[in-house]
Amino acid sequence: EYPFHRRVSGFTSSLRTSSAETFIPTSVNLANGLHRPHQKPAILRKISAAQQLSASEVVTHLGQTVVLASGTLSVLLHCEAVGNPKPTISWAKNGEEVKYNDRLLLQPDDSLQILAPVEADVGFYACNASNALGSDSVSIAVTLAGKPLIKASRATVINTESPAVTVDIGSMVKTIQKANVTINCQVAGVPEAKVTWFKNKVKLSSAHHLHDGLLLIANVSLSDQGLYSCKAANLHGEVTESTQLLVLEPPRPLPYLEDLTAVLTSAGPSTHSVLTSPSGTKLTVSPGSSALIGCAVDGHPPPNITWLYSGEPLGLRHQFLAAGRILQILNVSDFTGGEFSCLAQNEAGSLTQIMSLAVQEYQWSVDKLTACSASCGHRGVQLPLLRCLLDGAEINASYCRETPKPSLQPIACNRRDCPSRWMVTSWSPCTRSCGGGIQTRRVTCQRLTAKGNSVPMSNEACAQVSKRPVDTQNCNRQPCVEWVASSWGQCNVPCIGPRLAVQHRQIFCQTKDGTSVSSDQCSSLPRPLSTQNCWTDVCGVHWRVSLWTVCTATCGNYGFQSRHVDCVHIRTNKPVMEHHCSWRPRPANWQRCNITPCENGTLLRGGEAERCRSRKEGRVVSQKHSTGPC
Repeated sequence: EYPFHRRVSGFTSSLRTSSAETFIPTSVNLANGLHRPHQKPAILRKISAAQQLSASEVVTHLGQTVVLASGTLSVLLHCEAVGNPKPTISWAKNGEEVKYNDRLLLQPDDSLQILAPVEADVGFYACNASNALGSDSVSIAVTLAGKPLIKASRATVINTESPAVTVDIGSMVKTIQKANVTINCQVAGVPEAKVTWFKNKVKLSSAHHLHDGLLLIANVSLSDQGLYSCKAANLHGEVTESTQLLVLEPPRPLPYLEDLTAVLTSAGPSTHSVLTSPSGTKLTVSPGSSALIGCAVDGHPPPNITWLYSGEPLGLRHQFLAAGRILQILNVSDFTGGEFSCLAQNEAGSLTQIMSLAVQEYQWSVDKLTACSASCGHRGVQLPLLRCLLDGAEINASYCRETPKPSLQPIACNRRDCPSRWMVTSWSPCTRSCGGGIQTRRVTCQRLTAKGNSVPMSNEACAQVSKRPVDTQNCNRQPCVEWVASSWGQCNVPCIGPRLAVQHRQIFCQTKDGTSVSSDQCSSLPRPLSTQNCWTDVCGVHWRVSLWTVCTATCGNYGFQSRHVDCVHIRTNKPVMEHHCSWRPRPANWQRCNITPCENGTLLRGGEAERCRSRKEGRVVSQKHSTGPC
C-alpha cells in the first residue's frame, strides 16, 4: 500500500506513456482484489520515472504535478478507480466542487480536461471516487513555473474524542488535550520548494518535522495553542499558509467559586449559599429567605452556563450574577422545592451539576399537653398545646397563621375514684337584712367515683382527711338605718322663672332608734331629694323699659340715646330689686344713633351747639360736653 497524500516532485508528463509505467490500486490486493464481489473504491496512482517533456497537450495521472508552460493548450487529468459497485467520480479544486464550463470539461471516462489553461486554473485538483461501501480521494497539483503552490483547506476541524487527527494547512483545528495533531502542508513547485514551519511567527526546529511536509504536534496541551505556519520557498518566491490550533478542555467541576464569596459578602448574613455538583447538593432554607446558587466549573474555552429548574430553562426575570455563574433567588418561597441544575457547555463537551432546594414549612405541633384539670373523678381532661415550629424550633404563632390548624381533642386523665371528702351546699339566704341574721348549709361526707357518681360516706371517713366545715354562720350584722328628711323651707329667692323659686330641706342618715350615723351607712338606700322647685308670688316680675330719648346728634360718630330699664312686679307694677329679674337677660338702656357723615353747615342739637359756641369765645365748658368735633 502507498500513502494517499503523496507529494511527487514537479514534472510535466505527456500523452505518451512509458513502458516502465505500472498502475497500482491503493488498498487493493493485485492477486484477487479486482475480482471481489464487493469492494470499496480505490484510485490508481501512477508510479513512473519522471520525464520533463514539452507539449501543447498534457495528459497526466493522479499523483503527479503539472507545470503549465506558455504553450500549453490543454491539460487532461486522468482518474482511474476500481471498486464494486462501480465508483462515481467527482472533481474538486482547492476543496470546492469544480464547476464545469466551456473550458473545464468532464470527459466520458471521468477525466477532467482544462482547455487554454490560465493562471486562475492553478491549484490542487482532487478526484473523489465513492460507492455505497466508502470513498477515496487523490489530488494533483497544477501550477505555473514559478513560486510554489500550497494545498490549503479552509475547513474547521473539531476533535473531541479521537486520539489523533490530521488536517491540511489552512484549517482551523480545535482538539482535546493529549491528542496527536498532524498538519499536512502539500507543496508543488518547480524548482522544488523548501518547507519551513513556524509557530506564532517563530521558526520551529527540525525536531518537530516529519517527512513530506507533515508537522506532528504530539500529546497536545494548552501550551501548544497558537498559529502554525507553513512557508514554501524556491528561487521564484515563497507562499505561506497557516493553521490555528485551539486546545479544548471540556467543562469540569471546581471545588470553590471566588465570585460567590464576594457576592455573598455584599448580600448580608441572612442570605444562604450553595454550590452545585455533578452528584448533587442539597440546601434547606426557611420560607421567605434568599439564596445564591453557584455553578463552579472550568473549561477551555470558558463554558456557557444555562440554568434550569425542574428541567426547564429559567427566564430572564431571574437574576444571574458573575457572568451567569451565580443564580440569585430573592425569595425561595417562589419555588415549591425542586431541582436546580446548571448546564456548562463548550466545544469540547458539556457538564451538568445539580442542587436540590428544600423550603422548610411552618407547621403546628401538638406534642405537649396542659396539666390535667382534675386529680380524680370523671372530669379530668388534658388539652393539646399548639406550638408553631420551624425546623424543630418553636417560633411566634403568627408565622403559622396560613397553615391549617389540626383538630384538637381533649384527652381524659386521672379518671379514678376520689378520696372521701366533705361536700357542702350553697348558703341559704340570711334570715334578716340588717341587725344580724343567720344562714345555713348542708355538710355531708361523700366519695366521687371514676364514673361520676357520688357515694355517701360516714363522717368518720372524711374526718380522717380534714376538719368538718361549719354548717351555720352569722350574716348582715350591720345596723338597720334609714334616711330622714326635715321639713321644706320657705319658697323664695333666687327666682328661676316667672313665679318659680327653689326651696330646701335637710337629709340625715340615722338608725331605727334615732341615732345619727355617717351617710355612708345609708349609701345602699335611695336618698331623698334635698331641693325642689316651688311657686311664689315674689317671683312674679319682669323687665320694664321706657321709650328711647332723642338722639344727641343728627350725624357724626358721637350720637347716642338712652331709656329707663326697671324690674317691676307684674301684679303691683312697682319696682323691685333687679336680682329678682336676673333669670331673664336685662334689656340694654342705651345705644348709638345717627351714625352718618355730617355735611357742612349741619346744625348740632342742644348742648352740642352750646359747646361749640363756648370754644369759639374762649369760655370754659363742663367736662361732659368738652369732647367731639364742632
